[in-house]
Amino acid sequence: MGKNKVKTSDIHILNLAKLIFGPQAILYKKEDLLAYDCDGFTIERHLPRAVVFPTNTEEVSKIVKYCAENHLPFLARGAGTGLSGGAIPLNNEIIISLVRMKRLLEVDLENRFAVVEPGFVNLKLTNSISDKGYYYAPDPSSQYACTIGGNVAENAGGAHCLKYGVTTNHILGLEVVLPNGDIIEIGRNGIPDSPGYDLLGLLTGSEGTLGIVTKITVRILKNPEAKQTVLAYFDNIEDGSQAVSDIISSGIVPAALEMMDKTAIEGVEAAAFPVGHPKDIEAVLLIEVDGIAAGIDDQIELILAVCRRRNVREVKVARDEAERGRWWANRKTGFGAMGAISPDYLVQDGVIPRSKLPEVLARIHKISEESGLRIANIFHAGDGNLHPLVLFDSRIPGETEKAIQAGSACLKVCADVGGSITGEHGVGIEKKEEMRFVFNEEEIKAQTDIRNVFNPDCLLNAGKLFPTPGRCAEVKRELASKS
Repeated sequence: MGKNKVKTSDIHILNLAKLIFGPQAILYKKEDLLAYDCDGFTIERHLPRAVVFPTNTEEVSKIVKYCAENHLPFLARGAGTGLSGGAIPLNNEIIISLVRMKRLLEVDLENRFAVVEPGFVNLKLTNSISDKGYYYAPDPSSQYACTIGGNVAENAGGAHCLKYGVTTNHILGLEVVLPNGDIIEIGRNGIPDSPGYDLLGLLTGSEGTLGIVTKITVRILKNPEAKQTVLAYFDNIEDGSQAVSDIISSGIVPAALEMMDKTAIEGVEAAAFPVGHPKDIEAVLLIEVDGIAAGIDDQIELILAVCRRRNVREVKVARDEAERGRWWANRKTGFGAMGAISPDYLVQDGVIPRSKLPEVLARIHKISEESGLRIANIFHAGDGNLHPLVLFDSRIPGETEKAIQAGSACLKVCADVGGSITGEHGVGIEKKEEMRFVFNEEEIKAQTDIRNVFNPDCLLNAGKLFPTPGRCAEVKRELASKS
């Protein structure tokens, strides 16, 4: 077996290797595990006990049953692009990596659904069916890398969720391995609804705490007949914010309505896909409408008129698909682009009523001044989903803590105006204490009671989603004392 020989000092690693047909499907050396000590939330890091790579549902079930029988904490992981620490192994877990389960199993164009394994990459689904005139709507910024299994766990959204909804609106069926290893199916044959409780809705967005998804039936959509994209520049962020509300109140539901402030614009223009945004501009709106061809031009004219009434400096319509593509590449690299202007950054994710946008941005600006840290703002403005990005330098003592405090303060503002602490990135470990901003103790207990029905021993992804103390925290400490 060469350098991949499994050491026998850990009997569990040896047994897991046997379950999944050899040591080539398991990592256990520290140098190999370092790549799995965090996800896209890099502020906190913990090494797993091992990482296993099943290739099918039956192998996942075997691994889970072994972990359950031997009281070994475990969690599932996809591409690791999550931004809230949901895939970080807090408790020395066995990580069940689903990246080898990456097949497109079925496409049914007549009934408009597809079946994929959890490791199938989001954008690859659209690329696989676009030549047939179809696409998959949820489009998070990381869609070129994130997996659909991870999208189900986080209930991912994306730029076009204003019109088309988030992941839960496109899930028709799931195959799930429960925390005891049992395999269940929820929904089938592309039927969008069935009698009984909405277990699809419950599992989608449960952040890997109720079960491990091993097969997903998703809704696919016919490509729209027409699509046009508008770019608008504003010298005043309040004018841009009001334009967002005016567009929605005019009766138009854009496919996407995105906004970036001056600091965010600085970042995207310094990164891989600059498009020449003016350096002195305060806000940019990216607006897209789609649908049947008849009426698209009228919607565009109305959008242009709204922007002009709100003192737009410049507004233009994409001349062709190439220009539209450049605008979207610029926007979708927004998070990563912060690395071009800051050594480190913390991505936040809150939701507010659209009408509160000017007030919230003013309060975030005040948080920036008080913390001494720059905060860039990128948001799905149409549905009030904000992404404040706190820029900091972890090499400077105390700045990481300041960034965490500033991020929490931004979420408190969102909650205070009637919003929420997450729109699409999940809670994970990053925001679990902030759950108290929107839920009281009784409401939190009701949710943990549901979790404990599925996950009574708290072996699956413990310590995520809900604030401590709680039963999973107690079990976690007990397990830690025994290891």
